[in-house]
Amino acid sequence: MAPHSTPPPPPEPTALPEIPLTGGRLTPGVVRVGDTVRRPASEAAPFVAALLTELRRRGFTGAPRHLGRDDRGRDVLEYLPGRLPARFRRWADDQVATAAALLRALHEATRGGRLAGGHPVVCHHDPGPNNTVFRDGRPVAFLDFDLAAPGEPLSDLGYLGWTWCLSGKPGAAPPPAQAAQLRLAADAYGLAPAERGALVDAVLARQLANAAFWRARARARVRARVRARDVDPHAEAERCAEAERCAQAERCAERVDWSLREHAHVTAHRAAFEAALR
Repeated sequence: MAPHSTPPPPPEPTALPEIPLTGGRLTPGVVRVGDTVRRPASEAAPFVAALLTELRRRGFTGAPRHLGRDDRGRDVLEYLPGRLPARFRRWADDQVATAAALLRALHEATRGGRLAGGHPVVCHHDPGPNNTVFRDGRPVAFLDFDLAAPGEPLSDLGYLGWTWCLSGKPGAAPPPAQAAQLRLAADAYGLAPAERGALVDAVLARQLANAAFWRARARARVRARVRARDVDPHAEAERCAEAERCAQAERCAERVDWSLREHAHVTAHRAAFEAALR
């Protein structure tokens, strides 16, 4: 465990330019300012701040430091240099293994801690490639902890196994190669033999949960459109907002469909994936 250190002082107001950052799916308005990232405060912000502080105190460096809040009430995080992948793709074995080991280190840094509550660890809940910083082609850190919460390690590993190893998309690796990578992820994570039989179930559960998550967000977008009908339909600002709500609802629906297609893919090849884990 790293020695306790005094937290850095809150950042001072700055006139540095704000550079919009893309790649996240849930939090609009994220910008880079110098060597920091500014994120609009959310309901999850207090827990995320406590988690990032605790991770650093326990010696885990695979997440940004929380530096306080700026004069606009935004959370200020350390900017981690590197690359975020633009989309899902096939990953090399060493990338999968490194990501799984990084997830295990994250879990161990929270195991038995106050923030885990009555659960074994704090889970990231979205440790996919799109929330991972790469340097020299290797995963080095996770970002976007807005969904982090106490949970079961196998659930997090199930999501990682899905998003890094398994895919029914055209151009994906053949199922035997996917099965081998799922085994590799379990090995690199250090998953106990007694738990391996439940990993494919964890993948399937996370796929259904992902579909439900995006379905709920799509419904919220539709409700927002209904509420907006009372606004002057000829107002330019409202027309733009309505177009954005429509686009967001469509993106949510696409992610629901994608999650269900992926669930069907894993179900179809379940026997091969489970055999690889034995």
